[in-house]
Formats: sequence, structure tokens, C-alpha cells
Amino acid sequence: MADAETLKAAIIARATALGFDAIGFTKASLSAQDRMRLQDYITAGHHGTMGWMAARSRERGDPASLWPAAVSVIALGLSYAQKGDPLATIGQPDRGNISVYARNRDYHAIIKGKLKHLAQLIARSGDVKVFVDTAPVMEKPLAQAAGLGWQGKHTNLVSRTHGSWLLLGEIMTTLDLPADQPHADRCGSCTKCQTACPTDAFPAPYRLDARRCISYLTIEHDGPIPTAFRHAIGNRIYGCDDCLAVCPWNKFAAAGQEQKLAARDDLIAPALADLADLDDAGFRARFAGGPVKRIGRNRFVRNVAIAIGNSGDPTLLDAARHLAADDDPVVAEAGDWAMNRLQN
Repeated sequence: MADAETLKAAIIARATALGFDAIGFTKASLSAQDRMRLQDYITAGHHGTMGWMAARSRERGDPASLWPAAVSVIALGLSYAQKGDPLATIGQPDRGNISVYARNRDYHAIIKGKLKHLAQLIARSGDVKVFVDTAPVMEKPLAQAAGLGWQGKHTNLVSRTHGSWLLLGEIMTTLDLPADQPHADRCGSCTKCQTACPTDAFPAPYRLDARRCISYLTIEHDGPIPTAFRHAIGNRIYGCDDCLAVCPWNKFAAAGQEQKLAARDDLIAPALADLADLDDAGFRARFAGGPVKRIGRNRFVRNVAIAIGNSGDPTLLDAARHLAADDDPVVAEAGDWAMNRLQN
């Protein structure tokens, strides 16, 4: 046990030196309640078209199914909290609002690089595997079990130190490392995240219907965005931070120190007219190295068209007309919708 404690202390020191803001240890298992919540979520169809969640639900609900040799999980968090109001751009209808985490480099690559460096230390004593949103791993329940925070009513992790602004990664290992205590739920009677949602995507506390979620609709959903949600989307062209931003625990969160996650000036409040003019090459150049790039040009400018239609700005009519003539039928439909909204 003394050797395990010594190794744990060394892992914590190395993780801190690598820039991680939170670290905790737990066993490579999940509770029956966690598995039941996952199954209920899928049975209700709340995962929408994210079929990969259902296809590998067994591994997702049981780390031992994913890697039978795993004994311990090291959960790590990297803060992406920003200075200023994360929702400031929402009040600028001629501008697009991009989710805070996506205003610079892709966090998957940043965290994976750090995890690999940390894994080199652990691999001297046992086998390791690293994960960052790239395998069927239930990151948030594991992070709660490891003491990083708790899964709030908006279903995201909440930290007493970092608020709702932690990006997560995990290292699984065959080593039996001392576990930390699970974090208690500190949401209390607060429902701010529930009432802040523009599309009423929370059927109950701790339950999210992704089919109504703006992050899902603008990132994961292919095809036309249902008209019932278009007005509520406003100028959110990639993701949504509303439920995260209103969390009272954010008042304790200092700005994150990872400079690769610090917002680029041109992605804080980009002009919708400029974004509507992007062809595929222009889109790839503007968003190279960032998470926005993964949804592709057509899905992105579809979102831009919806934002233009919600802007109420007649000077954007030419941009809407341009999108209505796009070769992609989904983009063209959204552009036509925007053009009609602005004309009427």
C-alpha cells in the first residue's frame, strides 16, 4: 500500500506539472444506478441519432467490458473557463456565438497529449490505456466517483473549484491505486440550468433529451434542423453554453491556464455575413486545428443560415440569398428559411 500511495502522489505531481486542474482516482467500475440511467436514456430515445451510444452501451456502462484487465481509473480535468461573460455574444444578433470550448484548438488533441505524457510514468509499473471522448467511456460518472465533482442537473460535471468548465480525460490501468471518495451532489434546490435552456431540453433534473439540445442540433444532428427549435437557437452556430454559464458554482472558477484553449479573437463574435460566404476551402482554413472543423462546412453554414434568419437584420438578406442558392439542399433550405424570415 505504501508503494501505491507513493506512486499515486507521483502521478498527482506529474499531472499538475502537465497542467491538469483536477485529478482523482477510482476503481474501474460503475454503479448499477449509472448503468440503469444509461439504459433509461437510450430506451427513451434521448440520444437521438447518436447510434454509437446504443451500439456500445454495454462497454459504456461497464469499464471491465471495455478492458477486462483494468483495475483503476485516473480521472483528470482541464479547465476551459474564460474571462468575461461566456454568453456576451448572444446579445449581438449579427454575430455568431460559438461554444466557449470551441473557440481555439481541439481539446481532444490537447488532453490526449497530456494523458500520454502522464501515462509514460504509470506504464513503468503497469499497463495503461488513455481515453478522451474517443471510446465508450462514461466520463462524468467516473469523474464523480473519483471526486472531481458531481454530475449536475444539466448532466455535466460540476466542480466546487472550476464550476461547469472542466474538460475530462481518463487513464485506465492494471495497477491497484488507492481510490478517492466520490463527490457528493451539491446542486441542492437550484434549477437555474434547467430554466436557462432555450429549447426546454431537460424533461427532469439530471435528464437531458439531446433531440431538443442546441449543442446536439448544431453539432451532432445532420439534415435540416426542426423548425420548432430554430427560433430558440438564436445566433448559436456551434454548441450552446446557457445551462453551463448560469451555474452558481462558476463564481469560484478562475480562468483556465491552457493557452491553446484561450479564445481566438476572430472566434469570439464572428460576423455572420463573413461566415455565410465560406466555401469548403475557406471553412477548413478558418477552423483548422479546432473542433468546429469536424462538422464540415455544410453543417456549419446551415447553422449560420438559421442564425441569419433569427437576426432580424435586413442587411443580412444578401447573405441569406447566397445560402439559399447553395448546392447542398440542406443549406439551401435553411438559407431559404432565413430569407423568408428577413423579408417578412
